[in-house]
Amino acid sequence: MAHYTIAWLPGDGVGKDVLDAVRIVLDALRLDAEYVPGDVGWEFWCREGDPLPARTIELMKNTDCAMFGAITSKPKTIADKELAPELRNKGYVYRSPIVRMRQLFELYICKRPCKAYPGNPLNFKEGIDFVIFRENTEDLYSGIEYDRIPPEMLKIRGMEKVSPDAAISVKVNTPKGCERIIRAAFEFARGNQRKKVTCVHKANVVRASDGLFLEIFHTIAAEYNDIEPDEANIDSLCQWLLKKPFNYDVLVAPNLYGDIISDLCAQMTGGLGFGASGNIGEHYGVFEPTHGSAPKYTGMYKVNPIATILAGRMMLEWLGETGSADRLEQAVARVIKQGTVKTYDMGGKDSTLDMAHAIAEKL
Repeated sequence: MAHYTIAWLPGDGVGKDVLDAVRIVLDALRLDAEYVPGDVGWEFWCREGDPLPARTIELMKNTDCAMFGAITSKPKTIADKELAPELRNKGYVYRSPIVRMRQLFELYICKRPCKAYPGNPLNFKEGIDFVIFRENTEDLYSGIEYDRIPPEMLKIRGMEKVSPDAAISVKVNTPKGCERIIRAAFEFARGNQRKKVTCVHKANVVRASDGLFLEIFHTIAAEYNDIEPDEANIDSLCQWLLKKPFNYDVLVAPNLYGDIISDLCAQMTGGLGFGASGNIGEHYGVFEPTHGSAPKYTGMYKVNPIATILAGRMMLEWLGETGSADRLEQAVARVIKQGTVKTYDMGGKDSTLDMAHAIAEKL
């Protein structure tokens, strides 16, 4: 087993609680790693005007990957009010730290497994097992937004229909961005004996950007004759996922649609307490639970840590520690199936750390 340096980024709210839990499990696996703490989150926005300080970005550049806890994000009006008085009206703009990480480190894959582990009382249906590949750097999360339309933009054809005082967010899909996430989905399918890849889009209405995504999907699909290509409109897909979940295997989507279906699918397989996410690029990965910071539970060690522990499994897999990753998933599955340790969301009274220790004991 190699030695690793891992950026340890608890963030806000219950972020520290769930990272404490995953550390228990990683230590039980005897992972040879140094965990380097980094500053990220709402307090650094309020105090410094930057929720992802430059020192943390530099720290990440000198580590193999990162474990990320949870983040608090608030609307612009609230963010501006909570900024330190001496920093107000000086051009500071709040941007989500995780979105910035994805763009700074080219973490173009957001990989979200959705698996219903047997015995989970929160499963929609047992046997569900599909994986979402969400494009992670562009689309409506590109960060190109205007509170008021710049005068020069009003000269663009079609903009005469738009009120000058409108707020706009630009949806950006590039050929490069589409190609690499779609190819990643097909490569995963081929390498993991998956039979079908479904393209999620709304190209019948959002013709330019989603049309490009769909066009590139079909071009790439032609290279993978062993994988069935499929497509679905985002709105229609949401009902079909609930009606016939076993019709899906691997789904690939632009950023916003991928975000939406990820939460839907997490709920189908136990809720956000089971939703793990890997933000993956060519040279770096950031691994996190998909849930928020749940500030009312901060420090109470109440929330379910399985999402974060499964994110740790994804990190191990990405590092090449596949044996440890498999052991960890098997331990999680055994604890869920046994059902003697359950956090509040599962109908039990056990703590975040109780669950972590139970999983560690099954390794």
